[in-house]
Amino acid sequence: MAAVKETASTAPQTPERSRQQRLEALRRANDIRSERARLKERLRKGELAITDVLSDPPPCVHTAKVLDLLLAVPKYGRVKANKVLERCRVSPSKTVNGLTPRQRKELVEVLRG
Repeated sequence: MAAVKETASTAPQTPERSRQQRLEALRRANDIRSERARLKERLRKGELAITDVLSDPPPCVHTAKVLDLLLAVPKYGRVKANKVLERCRVSPSKTVNGLTPRQRKELVEVLRG
C-alpha cells in the first residue's frame, strides 16, 4: 500500500483569522470559562441544583464535561460521580451537550433519587 503524501492542496487547512478575530475568539472563550466557573461555584454552594443544569443546560456548560459538573456538587467525589455515570451508561468524557435524551433523563432521575 503506497503512502499518500500530503501536499499543500490536500493538507487540512485552518481558516486564516485576523488578529482582531483571534482576540475576539479568546474573549468569548474567557467569558464562557468565567460564566462556567460562576455556575460551578453556585453548584458548590447549593444555590443551584445539578438536575436543573442537566435538564436545561445554559450555553456556558454545553461543552463542559458532565463529570466536572458532578464533582462541583457537594458530597460528590470522583468515586461517587463515576459510579453515577457508570450506572447511567455515560462516558466520563461526555459533554453536557453530547448527552443523549436517555442519558440525560437517567442522570436527572438518579441525581434526584
